[in-house]
Amino acid sequence: MSNRLIESIASTDAGLAPLALRLPVGFIFIAHGAQKLFGWFGGYGLEGTGQWLGSIGLAPGYLMALLAGGAEFFGGLALVLGLLVRPAAAALAFAMLVAIFSVHIDKGLFMANNGYEFALVMFAASLSLLVSGAGRASADAALVAAARD
Repeated sequence: MSNRLIESIASTDAGLAPLALRLPVGFIFIAHGAQKLFGWFGGYGLEGTGQWLGSIGLAPGYLMALLAGGAEFFGGLALVLGLLVRPAAAALAFAMLVAIFSVHIDKGLFMANNGYEFALVMFAASLSLLVSGAGRASADAALVAAARD
């Protein structure tokens, strides 16, 4: 990979603040992705999640479950590691927009009614990381430093 490409994807002027956002948001995404992919933490796994997604019109359901679960699990892992945070945050923001408009929007804001409150917060956090980058305490910052040497 060229140094310019690495810098354009991974560079950040942010300090330590993104770390405070990356860790909890990343772990939450990992857990939600693991529910969809592996059935962990009370989830339904790919089969169950795929059937449900198909039933609400996101077809083919199994593929949609694989895409959503993969984006959440591996995107969350990328946030925690601070590696390729901008591409991961873009995928996660997109996944949250799909969740908001395909599942939650007609139920109002509040989570008590299965509304879009939680997905909106996760979208905003992902968008923030997309803009700021991973910050100083990240694998991305180390990659950029190595590319400049």
